[in-house]
Amino acid sequence: MSESSFVVVNPQSQNGRTGRRWPELAARLRGRIGEFEVAFTERPRQAGELVAAALRRGATRVVSVGGDGTHNEVLQGFFADGVEAGGATLSVVPTGTGGDLRRTLGLPEETLAAIDCVGHDPRRVDAGLLRYTRADGATEESYFLNIASFGISGLVDQLVNQSSKALGGKVSFLWGTARAALRYKNQPIRLRLDGGEPLLRTINNVVVANARYFGGGMKVAPDADMSDGLFDVVIIGDLGTVELARGMGAVYRGEHIGRRGIEVFQAREVVAEPASPDAEILIDMDGEQPGRLPASFSIVPGALTLDFGPEAPRG
Repeated sequence: MSESSFVVVNPQSQNGRTGRRWPELAARLRGRIGEFEVAFTERPRQAGELVAAALRRGATRVVSVGGDGTHNEVLQGFFADGVEAGGATLSVVPTGTGGDLRRTLGLPEETLAAIDCVGHDPRRVDAGLLRYTRADGATEESYFLNIASFGISGLVDQLVNQSSKALGGKVSFLWGTARAALRYKNQPIRLRLDGGEPLLRTINNVVVANARYFGGGMKVAPDADMSDGLFDVVIIGDLGTVELARGMGAVYRGEHIGRRGIEVFQAREVVAEPASPDAEILIDMDGEQPGRLPASFSIVPGALTLDFGPEAPRG
């Protein structure tokens, strides 16, 4: 490969194991793409700044080494002011605990095997643009590749990201979900899809999906397609804790669609707000917890080129 490659590494990913393994990973990556420029993140949001600077310098391939949160930060660099990233490709090397984007991309779980997929099957994909309310009441926007959601998932993110994640992605998110279920009360919301009439729902969670997985392996949007120009919007309605717990296995298998209390729509734009102005309904975005409703979600068709693995579905 002859492109100019920039690699951004979150050394704290996987509880610091990524940093400790970096010499081994670097050697494998060098064998795959040749020489590259590398930078290590030291603080939140730095990955996007590093990527934006590299793209302005003419990088044509960006490799993100870390977890889903790192990949999301890297994505921001493709849309920063002054960046023209139309010819650049994003490659994902997953080393985090959740691995949800990895699953949709069909990448191997083992990091060295995932490195061997850099440059494999590049496809033009959509991204999502989220405009949300920060804790201080100001409005902010951010892009996402995988899934954004709101309801209990925002509280789960908050609890999981306060923990060490030492038990791995699936167990950490299951434990976070159990803890959140004890605190969370289903909330009434107003939801507007593509400017239509508002839907009034009491929800446990609403998932705005560009890809298929969230929460450490839940196949919550089994039919989502990253290149169809549409979100799959999965509404998990006013279900109780016991019913949700009984259905958890079905969610991991992607077999919950069509069950009681589950609705699925497709839309290019989603606008959501609490039915009660005093309610705090937290947002999840690619495994992070950036803010709360009111919020809007807009599809950005064909936003960038992304490498897929050999196990990725078509359509």
